[in-house]
Parts: sequence; structure tokens; C-alpha cells
Amino acid sequence: MKPAIGLTQACELIRTKQLSPNEYLAQCVARADEVEETLKAFTVRARLSDLQDQSGTGPLMGIPVAVKDIIATKDFVTANGSPIYKNFTPSEDAVIVKKIRSLGGLIFGKTVTTEFAWRHPGATTNPWNSAHTPGGSSSGSAAAVASGIVPLALGSQTAGSIIRPASFCGVIGFKASFGAVPREGAHPVSGSLDHIGFFTRSVKDAVLAFNLLRNTEITEDDSIVIPELSIKPISEFLGHSAPRIAVLKTPFDDLLSTEQTNTLKIAEKCLSDSGAKIEELTLPKNYWNGIEALAVLMSCEAAVIHEQHLSQHPELLSTDVIELANKGNAYSASEYIKAKNLQKELRLSIGKYFEDFDAILAAPATGEAPKGLDFTGNPIFCSLWTFIGTPAIALPVNKSSNGLPLGIQLIGNYKEDEKLVSIAAFAEECFKKQN
Repeated sequence: MKPAIGLTQACELIRTKQLSPNEYLAQCVARADEVEETLKAFTVRARLSDLQDQSGTGPLMGIPVAVKDIIATKDFVTANGSPIYKNFTPSEDAVIVKKIRSLGGLIFGKTVTTEFAWRHPGATTNPWNSAHTPGGSSSGSAAAVASGIVPLALGSQTAGSIIRPASFCGVIGFKASFGAVPREGAHPVSGSLDHIGFFTRSVKDAVLAFNLLRNTEITEDDSIVIPELSIKPISEFLGHSAPRIAVLKTPFDDLLSTEQTNTLKIAEKCLSDSGAKIEELTLPKNYWNGIEALAVLMSCEAAVIHEQHLSQHPELLSTDVIELANKGNAYSASEYIKAKNLQKELRLSIGKYFEDFDAILAAPATGEAPKGLDFTGNPIFCSLWTFIGTPAIALPVNKSSNGLPLGIQLIGNYKEDEKLVSIAAFAEECFKKQN
């Protein structure tokens, strides 16, 4: 894997005229040309001449951004991973795409997603070993950043679709608190759960992306405004000398591979050796009920979203989407309301654990990326945090015996994203020292 500059460095080099936007864009296109035949990260890419002609001004001047193909772009087909939309070009950009363009950024292309960001996979392969999945549903976005094509890609998460592919591909995946990043113009999976997030090469880059593209006003249902984030020294904002990290024990830990378990232990030791205080955390059963409640919300809302698709184009839908919608139609209104109530309850109550801990350390996936492209991996270790809406970030730690990335995720309290990214930057430095 060739090293590539990150978002912050690229922005600074272009701003100070040490790197010309046209030169940088040519490098990114050349990298895509080199790997894309095997990688298959993109459904469509911009031509180099078009990118160079469009380069604007602003903090993202000359920066190519890959956009998951459920997020509307007025100059590219937005197929949602489905043959139903194979020729559909939206009339306007999604809000977050408008933000990118207004800041001088360029849409490099649309990245492969699973069908409607659900289970049925696309063609993208893992950058570290093409016989393995890159994860889903943000398959192409994670692979495009990991392979060095672009420094920033947009993804989405409704269960584990940012954290898991970031871990499988060895990059940073950041899902801010629910509602903090604009979703308007992204095809929904479940309005109660959908997050838009970022793939980058460092925590600092993820913070920059969030600061530039976050919500700055309330324009959507459930949206929130979180002020710009900054990475601060631990001692400056915690009120105590060392971060307190809770290592989460779950009812599903028997699903973890030996290598993933060892990766968690390596991360614990690195953090402890750097001064962090580590303790185990076990959550009450009602929290784990949230995983089934997530399935209720997702399937019920998907049934409504796909009602027209099912009536007009059933032959163009995979069995995965049909089954999801059928499950949703089988739930009662009472079950849906109970799931919504539990979501609200847990979002409020999780804060009491963050009185004793600054972040939670957990597995991002069961282990390395599974072999084959038919299964994008189990999202169970991400699902609770998506359901609650707390911020989460994936960090690479080491490699498996097969040379595939293994990592961890850190989780913060709802709306305490700044504390989370500061601790993530602390952890990132710890992991770099041990490699």
C-alpha cells in the first residue's frame, strides 16, 4: 500500500502553494487508474480535465472527495446500489455535497454501496487483499481512502456501515452524534438511525472534515448543532490527569476472533502504558435490548421507504431488501413505539456511565475482513451505539496474520464529540508508538 498525504496536509500544502491543485488531482486520478480495475471502489469517476476545470476556492480548494452512492449529486448518476436507479441523476446535490463544493472541494466520484445501503454487496474489494470484503455498506468509500485515492470520503451508518469498513480497511471512520451532520439528499435506510460520516487517514483529518461539513443550523428533523471540534491535550479539558477508558464486555464476545480479542488487549496495554486508567464495563440487559429495537426501527422504516419499490419494481430488488421490508410490515405499531421509547431512554441514561469514564473501548467487528465478497461482516458490535446515537470512531491498531487490518472503536457520550476525538487522538499516538 503506497503512503498518501492526508486531508489536513493536502489542504495546507495547497493553501501555501507548495502543491498545485491540478498536480494533486492528477496524482489522485493516477492512483485510481492504477488500482481501480481490481479495487472497484467507484461506480463513476470524474475526468481529470473536469476536476481541474472546476477547482474553486476555499478551505477544501483542490481536494477530491469521494461520495457514497446514496448521496445525491447533480452531475453524477446516484444509483443507490440498485438497478432501479441505474440511470437516475438528481436535480440537485445533497446538502453535504453543496457544502463541499461551496468550500472549494471537488466530487471525485461516487463510491460503491450495498443495495440501498443494506446487505446486498457491490463489487468493491479490500485494498489489502482483493479476496476479502472491504465491509459495507460504505464499501467503496472506505476502500478509496485506504488505497490512497482520496483523502476524504463520505459514508453512512445505520448499524455499522462506517465503523466496520473503516476497521476492515485500516482507516479512520468517524460517526458523530446522531443528527450532527446533514442528511438531506441521502437516500434513507431508517430516519431514526441514519448517520452521515467520514473516512480519513487520521483523527485530525476527521475533525477537519466534521468542522467543515457539520450542521450549523437546524434544518432537518432530529438535526442538532455541535460547535466546531478541537483536539485538546487530555489534561486541559478532562479535569483529571489521565483519560478513564471503559473496556466494554458484551453478550456477543464469543463471536470475536482470537486476533480481534488480542487487538483489544494490545490497545488496552498501549493506553495503560501511556497513562490511561482502564476498567471493565458491563451494561445492563436493557441496553442490549437496543440491538433488537434497532432491527425493529430499521425494518419498519425501511418498509415505508421501499413501499413503492416493492409495488413497482419487485423483480429489481434483492431478497435482502424484500426480507427487510417484510419484517417491518410484520411488526405492530406498539412494537415500533416501544423501540422508539427505548432509544430515547438509552440516549438519556447512557450519560451516567460517562460520569465515571471518558470513553468506551470496544471491538468494531468480529475480526479481520471476511474472505469473499458475498458477506460484508457482522455489525453487532456497532449497532448499540448507532441505536443510541452516540459518537463513535474507528482506529486501526495492527494487522492480522493474513496482513489485514484490525482495529478498535472508541465511543463517547451523546453530544460530547470533542472529548471523544481528543481521546481518539491520544489513542492514535499510543498505537503509532507500538507499531
